[in-house]
Amino acid sequence: MSTIVLLLITGLGLGALYFLVASGLSLIYGLMGVLNFAHGSFLTLGAFIGWEVARRLSDGTWWTLGASMIAGAIIGAAFAAATEFFLIRPLYLRHIEQVLVTVGLALASVALFEGIWGTDPIYVVNPEWLGLTTEILGARIPNSRFLLIGCAALVLLAIVLFLKHTRYGLIIRAGVENRSMVTALGIDVRRAFTLVFAIGGAAAGLGGVLASVYYGYVSAHIGGSLLIFAFIVTVIGGLGSLAGAAVASVLVAVLQQFANYYLWGTGDLAVVLALAAVLLIRPQGLMGKSVR
Repeated sequence: MSTIVLLLITGLGLGALYFLVASGLSLIYGLMGVLNFAHGSFLTLGAFIGWEVARRLSDGTWWTLGASMIAGAIIGAAFAAATEFFLIRPLYLRHIEQVLVTVGLALASVALFEGIWGTDPIYVVNPEWLGLTTEILGARIPNSRFLLIGCAALVLLAIVLFLKHTRYGLIIRAGVENRSMVTALGIDVRRAFTLVFAIGGAAAGLGGVLASVYYGYVSAHIGGSLLIFAFIVTVIGGLGSLAGAAVASVLVAVLQQFANYYLWGTGDLAVVLALAAVLLIRPQGLMGKSVR
């Protein structure tokens, strides 16, 4: 029983990390139809900036971690907004060029990060409590998983409240349903596009700092490895569905944890097989409306 509890809760923690990356992908595709392959770069830059902030303050304190999370989210949002404004905006309705540009940016940014911070992993110092465990039903759960779950829940709540109770949230939801109608009403959806990119980048930048907490280090490739699973989560949940991304994040991470433990480390294979099954049975994803 304790093993199942451990796998479930650690799976929720990993799923929270997947959601922080996948939520931005889902929002960006839902409104703009852009598959952003550079999204992992937002995460990696947020992680490095968070580490830079932490090492200049008192490593290992909650104040430092909080400052790192804020800095990671801000720089992720700024980088994402600049990417949309300078690279994506001139290429709307030119999907092949969008893919090529974002893939190129992802590759170039990894080389840039390696040039600035080196190719070796940089280990981080976290508050002592995060390195301890808490016993739940006989299972010793790493405390860092609770931080990830709490942050992901707050991000989900904040995005939902923004979409439902703000003017720009209304524009974004209307743009997802009928972009041409919103434009015909005289609303400048380009600002909404930039804002969506910034929100997605902020979630990814925050996810980068939390990824360094989860893995214990920062590297130039941390965003790329998480981006693969974020895309899988986005497709399984349904392209453009935030709720689908949340549900799929948990399902994918828990499946991965159980398969790694009970099926001889085949978690990644199990996730790929789950993706194939969803595409064959329900191509639009678990909560997607249609295949675009």
